[in-house]
Amino acid sequence: MSDTTLLAYIPSPSQGVWEVGPFPLRAYALCIIVGIVVAVWWGDRRWRARGGQPGDVLDVALWAVPFGLIGGRLYHVATDWHRYFGENGRGFGAAVAIWDGGLGIWGAVAFGAVGAWIGCRWKGIKLPSFGDALAPAILLAQAIGRLGNYFNQELTGGPTTLPWGLELYVRQDGAGNTGIALPDGVSTGVVHSVVHPTFLYEMLWNILVVIALVLLDRRFRIGHGRLFALYVAGYSAGRFGIELLRTDYATEILGVRINVFTSAIVFLCAALYFVMAPRGRELGLSMYWPKRAEELAAEGELGYVPPALEDDEADTAAEDQTDADELEPETDELEPETDELEPETDELEPEADDRDASTVYTFESDPAAQVGGIEIREVIASDEDSSMVVVESAAQAETDAAESDAADTDSDEPDVADDAEPEVDGSNREGSDAKD
Repeated sequence: MSDTTLLAYIPSPSQGVWEVGPFPLRAYALCIIVGIVVAVWWGDRRWRARGGQPGDVLDVALWAVPFGLIGGRLYHVATDWHRYFGENGRGFGAAVAIWDGGLGIWGAVAFGAVGAWIGCRWKGIKLPSFGDALAPAILLAQAIGRLGNYFNQELTGGPTTLPWGLELYVRQDGAGNTGIALPDGVSTGVVHSVVHPTFLYEMLWNILVVIALVLLDRRFRIGHGRLFALYVAGYSAGRFGIELLRTDYATEILGVRINVFTSAIVFLCAALYFVMAPRGRELGLSMYWPKRAEELAAEGELGYVPPALEDDEADTAAEDQTDADELEPETDELEPETDELEPETDELEPEADDRDASTVYTFESDPAAQVGGIEIREVIASDEDSSMVVVESAAQAETDAAESDAADTDSDEPDVADDAEPEVDGSNREGSDAKD
């Protein structure tokens, strides 16, 4: 392997721990803390943009974060039991040394959800609404936390010659131990291998899912825990593929890493929840349980979107309200025009006499008393399939009646004419004789 080739790879940091006086500054723990701070800050902004109260996110985080850390460590130890309690295991002390790395995200999410549920019940908040607001922020925190694996030289894949391959250095700790996965060790400068940086793949995937969640949430206004389900499903899909690339030690079932099975099961559960959960989004006081909502309402909290937040949702809500206010005067101005059109309708009514005896009209509901100014006298025919009816106008009905009377009169006239004919003939003869 030439020096030119080595320059193309990503180098690992020389160490992951720095001594600051008597206290060790661990990069892994620092990344976790930064991720939590970012999640609380951004999650609070998203919560308030939906109408939540300031301080709610921090209060719930006081429960969710400790539960998440404990759950993440328990999952890691449970799935890597032999590493700590098997033959030549590292012991109980190493099992609780969370700062050395080793947090199972599935346990962190599960136990963190339990802590969040406790905090939400305490604050009177509905857990699904809270989860939707925090979902992108939580995944971003996971992406930041993955940088800690970079400093610990862990979560890597198999050998590679790709330009973004990661160089793993041999490290040596204070006790003289050498190896790759030594968080307390310092690099010896010797390259052990060049591998796939699967932690980097996962970090980039998480960032892409975060962007997708934000865009989908703004476009479709997702709520009732469905956005949180999308976060879980999106992360699980990426983790499934990344687990297939990893070569570091892990518990296996039938020769397959246990996290592959976990990713598949969690993905299916999240997708099922997303499909079955109600659509729409809760805002304002609807994100709280009734008792808490009543308390906030009594305090004058309406739960509206704060206009001071520089969030797209807040801007959109303000614009919609402005448009609604601007449209109200226009509606009032249009009302007189409607009144002015009424006399024209009356003037058109006499023209109804010129209509055909049978006219076809379409009704979306029950026929009204008038159609086009013509009073409906009788429904002559109806087409059930096309919702068409044939009606006879009142004016035409009167015309038909008049014609019928005239026909009856005409039928009587020949009898009168026959009776009068002799008299007419007699008078003509008298006139004729007088003339002669």
